[in-house]
Amino acid sequence: MVLFLFSVMFFHRPASSIPLSRNRNIFLMHKQAVQKRVQWVSTVKKHAIWTKTHERNARRVLNLMIELEGLWVKMGQYLSTRADVLPEPYINVLKQLQDSLPPRPFEEVRGTIEKELGKPMSDLFADFVLDPLATASIAQVHRATLADGREVVVKIQHDGVKEIILEDLKNAKSLIEWIAWAEPQYDFNPMIDEWCKEAPKELDFNHEAENTRTVSRNLSRKTDSESGSVSSAVDVLIPEVIQSTDKVLILEYMDGIRLNDNDSLEAYGVDKQKLVEEITRAYAHQIYIDGFFNGDPHPGNFLVSKEPPHKPILLDFGLTKRISKSMTQALAKMFLSCAEGDHVALLSAFAEMGLKLRVDMPQQAMDIATIFFRQSTTAKESKENIKALNEQRERNKKALQEKMKLNKKEVQRFNPVDAFPGDAIIFMRVLNLLRGLSASLNVRIVYLDIMRPFAESTLLGSLTQGQITNGQWIYDSPANSDVESRLRNYLLELGSDKILGIQVCAYKDGKVIIDTAAGMLGKYDPRPVQPDSLFPVFSVTKGITAGMVHWLVDKGKLKYEETVANIWPNFGTNGKELIKVHHLLNHTSGLHNALGDVVKNDPLLVCDWEETLNQVTKCTPETEPGSAQIYHYLSFGWLCGGVIEHASGKKFQEVLEEAIVRPLHIEGELYIGIPPGVESRLAALTVDTEELQKLSGIKAGADVPPALLNNVAQMASGVPVLFNTLNVRRAIIPAANGHCSARALARYYAALATGGSVPPPHSADSKPPLGSHVHTPKFPTAPLKKKKVTRKKKGGSSTGNLQDLSNTDKDGYSQLRTSDADSEAAAGSASMIFSSDKILDAFMGIGEYESMIHPNGKFGLGFRRYNNASGKLRCFGHSGMGGSTGFCDVENNFAIAVMVNKMSLGSVTRGIIRFVCEELGLPVPDEYSATGEKGPDMVLNLMPPQQSR
Repeated sequence: MVLFLFSVMFFHRPASSIPLSRNRNIFLMHKQAVQKRVQWVSTVKKHAIWTKTHERNARRVLNLMIELEGLWVKMGQYLSTRADVLPEPYINVLKQLQDSLPPRPFEEVRGTIEKELGKPMSDLFADFVLDPLATASIAQVHRATLADGREVVVKIQHDGVKEIILEDLKNAKSLIEWIAWAEPQYDFNPMIDEWCKEAPKELDFNHEAENTRTVSRNLSRKTDSESGSVSSAVDVLIPEVIQSTDKVLILEYMDGIRLNDNDSLEAYGVDKQKLVEEITRAYAHQIYIDGFFNGDPHPGNFLVSKEPPHKPILLDFGLTKRISKSMTQALAKMFLSCAEGDHVALLSAFAEMGLKLRVDMPQQAMDIATIFFRQSTTAKESKENIKALNEQRERNKKALQEKMKLNKKEVQRFNPVDAFPGDAIIFMRVLNLLRGLSASLNVRIVYLDIMRPFAESTLLGSLTQGQITNGQWIYDSPANSDVESRLRNYLLELGSDKILGIQVCAYKDGKVIIDTAAGMLGKYDPRPVQPDSLFPVFSVTKGITAGMVHWLVDKGKLKYEETVANIWPNFGTNGKELIKVHHLLNHTSGLHNALGDVVKNDPLLVCDWEETLNQVTKCTPETEPGSAQIYHYLSFGWLCGGVIEHASGKKFQEVLEEAIVRPLHIEGELYIGIPPGVESRLAALTVDTEELQKLSGIKAGADVPPALLNNVAQMASGVPVLFNTLNVRRAIIPAANGHCSARALARYYAALATGGSVPPPHSADSKPPLGSHVHTPKFPTAPLKKKKVTRKKKGGSSTGNLQDLSNTDKDGYSQLRTSDADSEAAAGSASMIFSSDKILDAFMGIGEYESMIHPNGKFGLGFRRYNNASGKLRCFGHSGMGGSTGFCDVENNFAIAVMVNKMSLGSVTRGIIRFVCEELGLPVPDEYSATGEKGPDMVLNLMPPQQSR
């Protein structure tokens, strides 16, 4: 680091009379000589030699910084706080840059005061102490007494410092650009750009005065959260502003102890642990509650009151950063994701704050982000701390090299960050300075514990802001019908106590009549649910997987009566030889508990697609095929998924896109296993704890496996945690981990309701347009350039040039589209998904397909069949644990989907279905009625009839 400083100084402003190149060469030569010398001495003597060397070099750095002034002093102040990463001699020498620089002559001070305030000093002050209390990079501070007797401090800006700092910024910008050009992995342009924007503000003391007043008001304001007030933990003092001009600031005098005066701290009995914790709380409040924080918390900007309980005194608010509410929430989300180890939330937070990566390495991203919030270390542990950081950096570099298949030279030049938000620069500086502060005082701070209540408060605050209004809670989009307007009023009546986040979309006669989004994406994610938000939907996924099997049958790739072993040879073992495709779809294969014990012992096995398929082939059925319909709650997906891949000869997700996604134009809004790059649109699951207590009263029939009901409350509370993880969200679990929007699922069922006819384009009022997302985002590993591709006709002649077209989404991910992809998309835009005129009978297991289903069973071929009040069987669909659902009414050409992220016993969803059906004059399927029989997929959505709407 010191070598880097000398290198930069060598190229920087030649303001000093010291020959910089000579000092730099002396430093290098001396360092090399010491390295050779210490090879032959004992450890004790080696330490003494290096200590002496560091002291000598630290004094050289100090003298250069004092000569260069301006930003170099600011850099020295920063380095003087990093006791956690710099040798102790540098800390001891450089800390005088905090407030002990050589003072400016008093005549200069007098001239500035009288010019700025327009009066002689004798008229302004009854007393003015000539020796300054402190002198730093921009100004010096004197104690004084006003004419009215008030004790004050007067801060006076140095003459000419503004021009020096602006020149420093200009030169630094040029240097940074040169470094970024020469070594792309060291692109610090976002950093210097942020400094160029923020640093000049320090030079306006009127600005600092207003900042001081604002922070003082903020820290004294009561802030409520779900767990009560968090501001009571903030107990600090801030001087009152008396008067200010551009270059002079007069503040209330507060008698305090400097943080670098260890003897006085000991003499007054100051609890340094409590002191730093209070300072940390104050900054957590500024960052996460206020979105307005002091960006320069070095020890020179604090005092400690001499009177018990020795409160911190916060000074110098010149460099104060204001961030938007969305950035505040993103920073809070990043903090909590690190605390919880939540990779999905971390990647979402990155996207929200504008941090874009060129590579998908979630664990390494988590490792790096967590560094900022790790427990602080003492100054004595700086060497071990540096070693640990270097080791982690090398591990990350190796992982990057393997991931990107780079050689050693290439990985050195590869920058994994594509875009970095300037607003986060000062935030990271504050965290580093706070860490250095705790190290310099030799205390340990557990940031994850101290800052957490404040981060939670800013995210939970949206839940406790009082009465909900349409404009705040319902996503702003035009109503498609009078029914939708009334539905929105109904949702507002239910309120945020029953709904966290929700989407409802409905089609009638092929047209969108409802497309409503409301609430928040998660308990710790107050961003609004939008029409393109992606909800995890559990067993709703089974209805999509079943549709893929029917599509392959329709294309002649397999038959319902065909044995699975004929399609999937390895399946035909352990008594499974007679199991047919229709047995899988009808939940009558006898494999309802397949993999139950295996997954129970190793829950993350569900993330290994190939291994789960392999395990399925080893399972033994518990009942004869076709003899009993028992819900295949988890095995359904792998059984059907294996058939889909072996029958098609393609990967599962390829078939999903070809059969459903592209024909329906729902790209980017229906997945079974999400790709990297969609994290910012994900809704997070939580549990309705009040309804969870009612699970003990649940009773289910013989068609529900006992394993599903055992420890059901424990499972319901644990499932959100597991299914919120990135590994599970990215896995292919065709029975349980679909992610979709309500408008995509409703469009799917609207197509099924007509036997596969693709509905007209979705409502133009729904923003962003359905299908506008790139379905499989790609990381921008390099600047995308238009490439000329020459294609030849069969005869060999050139057909001209073809340019790759790049689409980039809001998160910075992109996908190259070629004419081949476009032609495939065009081919997939046929007006019918299915060609069979009996496909509806197949879905419901009626007509010629009736012999394939279990008598009086609740399922047709893959779908749950619903009766209406008249007993007619013309509805089908699939619900999922927690409340999300989708179904269609064939007779009335009606389809609806409801997505929720607050898992409950289904009363909200059933109430919405009944409300819409009754408004439209349609029969209510028994699954959603107050007294009708519920399907086994609603095991966790059951509740006593009197508790339903």
